[in-house]
Amino acid sequence: MGTSSAFGGQSGGTPLVPSWLGDDGAAPAAAPDGAPPAPGQPPDGSPADGAPPDAPPAPPVRPPVPPIANPTRFSTARNNFSRFAGSGGDDRRSLGRAVSNYVGSSSGGARTAAARMGSARGAGSRLISFLSDAVARGATEALRALNLGGLAGRPIEEIFLGLADYVCPDGGSIDEGIAREAFIETIADLAGAGITDLDDLTAEQMQTVFELYATNAIEARLCNDIGARTITLPSDSREAARVQAQLNDFIRRGVADALTTARAAAAALTPDRVLAFVGRIYEQAFGILQIMGDAEAEGA
Repeated sequence: MGTSSAFGGQSGGTPLVPSWLGDDGAAPAAAPDGAPPAPGQPPDGSPADGAPPDAPPAPPVRPPVPPIANPTRFSTARNNFSRFAGSGGDDRRSLGRAVSNYVGSSSGGARTAAARMGSARGAGSRLISFLSDAVARGATEALRALNLGGLAGRPIEEIFLGLADYVCPDGGSIDEGIAREAFIETIADLAGAGITDLDDLTAEQMQTVFELYATNAIEARLCNDIGARTITLPSDSREAARVQAQLNDFIRRGVADALTTARAAAAALTPDRVLAFVGRIYEQAFGILQIMGDAEAEGA
């Protein structure tokens, strides 16, 4: 929950998925000069048929404003997670209820929860694209393709720090902050996962790196949504670390299961399908986490 401390948590009335959130987590770009006319508009920019020449231009068509969500939708997940944290990690049923309720009720289901990942989907797709290139052509060529050839041969932590602006550009929003902090935490996790040399990266290690990143991103999203500052953590630092480790392990098992079911799709992945693949992994992971949470809540 290292990323969550930087934010105060979501307001309950925030729409489930903001209307401005694009497929890669960025706001949709404005139409450039010289773009084709809107449907029904003559090529020369004159008014549509039937409109008087001096009529004011029609207002632009904008996406509908999403309905405001239930302002108390995070309460049950927050209360259950507080009980889990207050137990020092012993109350696994409360952890299960917290995660299951977060996915099923607070977020509106696995698909909507995945859509809320926003920038973390785009960051995940760029991370996989780079790692795939490193496995296929070697780290040096993959770095040169990004004009980062000077990082070749450096320790893997330095290389990943140099990749941060490519993988998750820092735009200043909470959503982009979650994606970036999850990537920084992933760098810290590399050594523990036994990944120390990008030159000899294997396909299995590539999957592990993405698994670490997706886990950190989901954990950060969950903690920021339910409001980490309103959760009472144990005063004992060892108990607090145990709570965080259990949450991270719980989420990682869900992500690992999702990646296992998508093994065939991952093997046949092409650059134009990476973003959709990452979105499906997040959706499948959230679905699995809800099932795991229900089982944990029942003491299974």
